[in-house]
Amino acid sequence: MKENPTHSALIVIDMENGFIEPQSAHCIHGAQGTIPNCVKAISKARMIGIPIFFVKRIYRGDGSDVELSRFEKWKEGGRAMTPGSQGLCSAQAPEGLRPIAGDYTIIKPRWSAFFHTELDLILRRLNIKTVILIGTTTPNCIRTTAFDADSLEYNVVILEDCCSSQTEEIQRANIDDLRRMGAVIMDSPEFEKYGAENAPNLQLQVRTEMLRDNQDPEPFKENHSWTDLW
Repeated sequence: MKENPTHSALIVIDMENGFIEPQSAHCIHGAQGTIPNCVKAISKARMIGIPIFFVKRIYRGDGSDVELSRFEKWKEGGRAMTPGSQGLCSAQAPEGLRPIAGDYTIIKPRWSAFFHTELDLILRRLNIKTVILIGTTTPNCIRTTAFDADSLEYNVVILEDCCSSQTEEIQRANIDDLRRMGAVIMDSPEFEKYGAENAPNLQLQVRTEMLRDNQDPEPFKENHSWTDLW
């Protein structure tokens, strides 16, 4: 394992045939066009020691773990992304988007990469402070992962041209919302310059300001009840 001075992890979400190939019932129209940028981002991350997490869907053949809201479309579309499936509707990933030795694979049961997975546990073990999100789809899995990461106090970076939506309008609206949420929005050329010197560190910034602002505060009276503070 390489040193990781950025304390960052690259999270690659749902870049598998069932979401990429036009023949699949679950295809995200913009996903296939992001593959070259995603491959470049993965290469850059490997070069500077950022661990890579491939987060993906694999559905049981009986549909028992498919989202209720997706079940009918999944059934009518040929029961995509089942274990061991191959081809255009499978959970297989395109060349360049497959894990190699040292990468991590996480199977997520719902939209967010954090929901009922071991992702948070492993990130904390690796002393990760920042998650860099790429993949599909921006309004669903990227967005929910970003909000969960923010709730868990990770810095959130999103590589805009490595993410995709069904339309450009949906993509723009969600990227704007995620920026307002506090995510750092970059593109792949900017990520080529990513390193320890420009990795976000909001935890350090906030802690530093708290310590500075509380050097000489009025002492908190321990006999206050919480109701006195409202």
